[in-house]
Amino acid sequence: MPDAAAPESTATDAGFLGRVQILGPRAFGTPLRVLAWLSFLAEVVIIGTGGAVRLTGSGLGCSEWPLCTPDSLVPIYADQGVHGLIEFGNRTMTGVVGLLALAVLLLTLHAIGGRRLLVRALWFALGGIVLAVVVYIASAAMGPVLGAALMSTALLLSVLAGAVDSLRRTTRRRDLAVLAWVTLVGIMMQAVVGGFAVISDLNPFIVGFHYTSSLLLVCVTAAYLVRMYAEPGRRESAVPTWFAVMSHVTGVALAATIFFGVLTTGNGPHSGDANIERVGFDATILAHVHSWPGYILATLVAVLTVAAWMLRLRPRRWLLTLVVAILVQVGVGVWQAREGLPEILVGIHMILASLSAAAYTVVVLNLKRPVAENS
Repeated sequence: MPDAAAPESTATDAGFLGRVQILGPRAFGTPLRVLAWLSFLAEVVIIGTGGAVRLTGSGLGCSEWPLCTPDSLVPIYADQGVHGLIEFGNRTMTGVVGLLALAVLLLTLHAIGGRRLLVRALWFALGGIVLAVVVYIASAAMGPVLGAALMSTALLLSVLAGAVDSLRRTTRRRDLAVLAWVTLVGIMMQAVVGGFAVISDLNPFIVGFHYTSSLLLVCVTAAYLVRMYAEPGRRESAVPTWFAVMSHVTGVALAATIFFGVLTTGNGPHSGDANIERVGFDATILAHVHSWPGYILATLVAVLTVAAWMLRLRPRRWLLTLVVAILVQVGVGVWQAREGLPEILVGIHMILASLSAAAYTVVVLNLKRPVAENS
């Protein structure tokens, strides 16, 4: 008598152990983990390339948007030199960041909702591309700038519609779906803001907003990594109330430090182009104003770190990371001020600000822990 057929790996190991207890960390495969890390790193790198554009005076290396020159999508070295290459390199990096965000989104949707959720998102994407092309063709006679703006708007609206549809149908790990969609939408909006920065001849407020939104996307991708490795389900506070309140006050100090830092840079010597002169606020005074919330921030983080290690609280290791980032940041800030704002130190300062914000994001997300379910 032939042997009875063995059950298919116990019903494929009971649906991979119930999709690892309803999508716990082990349910997300290596490709998604790798791409999520690459997405985070790319968001940091694009802050560096954007800083390079500004600090080398290449902000108008590509004088047009969406084209680089009135007649070419790519820079012409004989006409624009290295500045065109630097500016176009940053534009190209936007495409890399966008593709990584799209890959993370699609793999996330497939992991949490299966093929059906993924296919619906792809249909929205296809529809958005077709709509964007039709809009661009219809508006091309109005000029490339308006045509590109309308095309970007059509594509963005299609993505937003896809996000709403997807999130309405997402019943598990909606936190990851939201973060993945926010990243993609944010990058698309970033590209348009970058275009307006060129069109406005590097208006300092638009350039400052461009940097700030890039920094926020670093925080969003960092939050995605934290939640991807976290257990699903309800969460409860893992720290005393006073500690949580002080942590959020620290966030206000961090936001104020970054805000005044952006204003200071926007009115300093690194305007992004030799022919653009900053007017308005006094950069010397702003540099001092920028330092005040910075020192408050350093004090608050030091107090939180000591308290967290004494009480053995959950965020203590990431607070230590934040302490190191802020100490290096303060050191670089003082150094660059004394040396007359050399470009390399200003660029490092910009990148460190994004890493400090990312570390703070991780700290906040560790203020809570998964609720232990009763057996």
